[in-house]
Amino acid sequence: MKYTLNYDKGFRPMILALREFKAAVEKETHKKLTLCIERNKGYNYIYSLEVFADEEKREENLGIVERLIKSLLWVVGGYKVYISGDDYVARKIAQMYKKGGERQFDADFMSKVYEAPFEVLSVPADKMPAENSCSLKIGGHLDGCRIGFDAGGSDRKVSAVVDGKVVYSEEVVWFPKTNSDYRYHYDGIKAAFATAASKMPRVDAIGVSSAGIYVDNKIMVASLFLKVPEEDFEKHVKNMYIDIAKEFNAPLEVANDGDVTALAGAIDLNDNGVLGIAMGTSEAGGYINTDGGLNGWLNELAFVPVDYNKNAMVDEWSGDYGCGVKYFSQDGVIKLAGYAGVKLDENLSPAEKLKVVQKMMADGDPVAAKIYEDICVYLGYTIAYYSEFYKIKHLLLLGRVTSGKGGDIIIEKAKEVLKTEFPEYANIDVSMPDESNRRVGQSIAAASLTEIKKQ
Repeated sequence: MKYTLNYDKGFRPMILALREFKAAVEKETHKKLTLCIERNKGYNYIYSLEVFADEEKREENLGIVERLIKSLLWVVGGYKVYISGDDYVARKIAQMYKKGGERQFDADFMSKVYEAPFEVLSVPADKMPAENSCSLKIGGHLDGCRIGFDAGGSDRKVSAVVDGKVVYSEEVVWFPKTNSDYRYHYDGIKAAFATAASKMPRVDAIGVSSAGIYVDNKIMVASLFLKVPEEDFEKHVKNMYIDIAKEFNAPLEVANDGDVTALAGAIDLNDNGVLGIAMGTSEAGGYINTDGGLNGWLNELAFVPVDYNKNAMVDEWSGDYGCGVKYFSQDGVIKLAGYAGVKLDENLSPAEKLKVVQKMMADGDPVAAKIYEDICVYLGYTIAYYSEFYKIKHLLLLGRVTSGKGGDIIIEKAKEVLKTEFPEYANIDVSMPDESNRRVGQSIAAASLTEIKKQ
């Protein structure tokens, strides 16, 4: 590791751990292990690597494979894991993902998203499913009269877009995360659609950008409906966007806001292979592949392991160590501030604590600068790890952590790490979109999600 962090001395990048493992395996007798992660409609993702053949090194195999499976589940998504090539590893992974196991959180989450029991299967090589990937051609449709809706946690934005031009746009403050009555959400969304519709001669298509996980336009997991009882969620929330769109007799497409941000970036850059990372309350991701489509993946980068150090900070929600949320969010800044000896008032909210560090940065405090330098190093090594799964031409950074002088440091230092440690990825363009362009671009991108079928 060519870069030493200022405050997080225990950081062990996943990409280096993986490469060190592969290099060690090559020097000894080895065998092929293949993973297949299956999700909805039989789509899957296959990843293979060589592992130690020596039984005495099976724990080393298990250590790296467990982290890879965890990464793949949150990058790609899935409810069924096939493992070929090592029965011991398969058996131990199955135990981890069972009730009471270390990864029960992940199994339960995936079961809810894909509405299917979570399974880990050990299969011979000839029974491994064939690769079945997809590229969903989505967005970039600017013809006709369109509604673009962006469901935020503090405000909802809607635009009326006619042939690619925004003819009306508004932001309305609302409080979806604290309301338990699903009708509050339904009425708010419908009112936004109706306002945009009133500004156009007709509605040809509706596109929705929203935080959360969506499968076939159904709301599977979304923090906007945090307080809605489970029974009401199943009955009234899951199909809410579909039901409202029917009232306007218009085709609908719903996408994760991270994917829509990446789409807006792809439209602005006039290029594909765009990975968007939002560093705010958590770490969110979105990806437009090199074909200009969506892979149908989760892109929930907050839960992807980036640090192989088992003593790394644990995420309170998943109960796992070294996951992205503690490195690329306001939690990451607060963690590093603590390591640096910065005393932050415990009565402050995480967002307020971040502002304290950002003010230190604005005032030229060298401790704050070193905190941001550490985030840069985190990012440089993690971009290389994400590149195991994504083909990245452009990396767009967003979110409140990137605001101010700290954001400039993050970009420049991350580029330096890539160039020095990973020259094969030095051509990845790392940037931040202009805020005003992003806001308008986001509404156009959301509106452009749905293709108007010709009669």
